[in-house]
Amino acid sequence: MGIATGRPRGRPKGAKNKRTVECEADMREMAARIGNAVGGAFEGDALAYLTSIYIDPAKPENVRMDAAKAAIRYERVALAPVEQAPETDFVPLAERLTRYVGTDAWERRAQPDYSSGKKPVFKKNRR
Repeated sequence: MGIATGRPRGRPKGAKNKRTVECEADMREMAARIGNAVGGAFEGDALAYLTSIYIDPAKPENVRMDAAKAAIRYERVALAPVEQAPETDFVPLAERLTRYVGTDAWERRAQPDYSSGKKPVFKKNRR
């Protein structure tokens, strides 16, 4: 920080550099030239410019093909790849047990019988 003289120092905030202002002016001038040369097809829209190139029969075929390849992604929607689910023979365990034992027997085994007044005895697997 220096001495406050009352005069602003440097470029004010938001002001563009001299070089930036010159470049933007050159770009506007070039866009105007292209617009006049192509016949108004290029109005700052890249797709319109590519379309004007691949429609123009005076352009070489390879240039027209490249322009068409670049423009096709914006003119037509690309289809998303769809993954096919593989068919499997997977059957959940509960369903397999029901088929093996039978629904009635499986339900009977799941609920112990307390009608006799005795506690049911569950046997442990011994290996």
